[in-house]
Amino acid sequence: MDYSLLPKTEAVPEAASMIETFRAIGYNLETAVADILDNSISAGAKNIYIERIWDGGKTIITIKDDGLGMNSEEIVEAMRPGAQNPLESRGINDLGRFGLGMKTASFSQCRKLTVISKKAGYHSAYWTWDLDYVALTHKWELIRWAPEEYTNALDEQVSGTMIIWTDLDRVIPPATLVCDIVAKQKFSDAWARVKSHIAMTFHRFIESNDITIYWGENPIEAWNPFCPNEKKTQIFPTENLYFGSNKAEVKGYILPHKNNFSSEQKYKEAEGMNGYPAAQGFYVYRGKRLLLAGSWLNLFRKEDHYKLVRISIDLPNTLDSEWQIDIKKSTAIPPLSCREQLRSYALDVRNKGMEVYRHRGKILKKKAGINFQPLWLEKKKGNKWSFVVNRDNQLIMDLQEEAQTNPKHAISMLLRIIEESIPTPTIFIKQSSEENLQKEPFSDMDTAIIQEMLQKMFNNLKASGHTKEQAKAILKTIEPFNNYEDLIEEL
Repeated sequence: MDYSLLPKTEAVPEAASMIETFRAIGYNLETAVADILDNSISAGAKNIYIERIWDGGKTIITIKDDGLGMNSEEIVEAMRPGAQNPLESRGINDLGRFGLGMKTASFSQCRKLTVISKKAGYHSAYWTWDLDYVALTHKWELIRWAPEEYTNALDEQVSGTMIIWTDLDRVIPPATLVCDIVAKQKFSDAWARVKSHIAMTFHRFIESNDITIYWGENPIEAWNPFCPNEKKTQIFPTENLYFGSNKAEVKGYILPHKNNFSSEQKYKEAEGMNGYPAAQGFYVYRGKRLLLAGSWLNLFRKEDHYKLVRISIDLPNTLDSEWQIDIKKSTAIPPLSCREQLRSYALDVRNKGMEVYRHRGKILKKKAGINFQPLWLEKKKGNKWSFVVNRDNQLIMDLQEEAQTNPKHAISMLLRIIEESIPTPTIFIKQSSEENLQKEPFSDMDTAIIQEMLQKMFNNLKASGHTKEQAKAILKTIEPFNNYEDLIEEL
């Protein structure tokens, strides 16, 4: 097409409306802060300092680093929406993609975004996006303003950048008073989630000592979802996913059962921000940065018996398009070309994880050539399943023998053993995976056996002084005979 022959006109986005649209992309406080940290890491920072100064509706959040920094012109360029073309190739360690992260993350939480930065050999400079000013003027204009107490914040550093969020209208209502205890507690809870999210999202950077992230004055400790330091964590071989010349890596982990964790405290820590059931699934990394935590990527549903299964997927940033990485860096969708391979790998890890859950971490194997003797066996009849006591278990056979001389004690022991060993986890798993296929109690039992039991109990009740009608009424209140009123009436 020859564009030189066509009429043209500008269609510049209306500034106030466009920025309000940026605010609705879908960040929460923790993902917004993490996006700012991405810029610090990409700028080569070794130390990042995160602060919040509670002042009710005037509360301030600051994020300062010791990275390369920027001069005044570079700050303006960095604050321009769409400063980078997402189609351009990135350095292997570049955590950005769309050139929108700092702006959209900040706008989602506050109405004033101030960037103060200092490049080696330059004086510090600052510019601010003020959404109230944009709404008033309808212009894409920055203002040279910063909160007075921070204008010299970088003077003692060789280089670095500080991001300042003020007017946090999406976090704290502007009219909130400093003395509002309820609002302060609500903010503190949200702020605590930010810390946990950072510990998880950047755990590889922290563990490798690439960066130290300070929460106030104290370094944040890494939270590794795979518990590699637990001796009984099961680690699976790495499998590669190929996309032309690009490669992704998949690696499965099964956490120890609670009984096999090194301590109760370590087990509690390993559950993460939202608990064990929510933490199962794939953990998608882009470089060393965690994008997506605890998702089965629509390949499976979350079920309690897979709560110890966690699988890492490591992507290079050259696969952003194939995996549909979004602006917030919190969504990833596997391409059709690798979904079946991912599913097959995950099935193997999930099945082994289910066994750990099912047997409470015990490994069932032959000892000295002798087979394991389960107390319960799964029984299949047609497509219906049930669990029955294993009559060949040595314990059951010994109790049968004892019943010949001491029946009361043998029956008491048997009942106690059954009470303590009902395979609840396995039954739960079966109910979840094979819904509506559990055999109904007594559905295939010989009616003659039920009639025999009823007759004996009926005779005993009459012998103890009950009338026939009373004996029948009592039998109808005894489980499971309450389901056989027709047989009771025939007695």
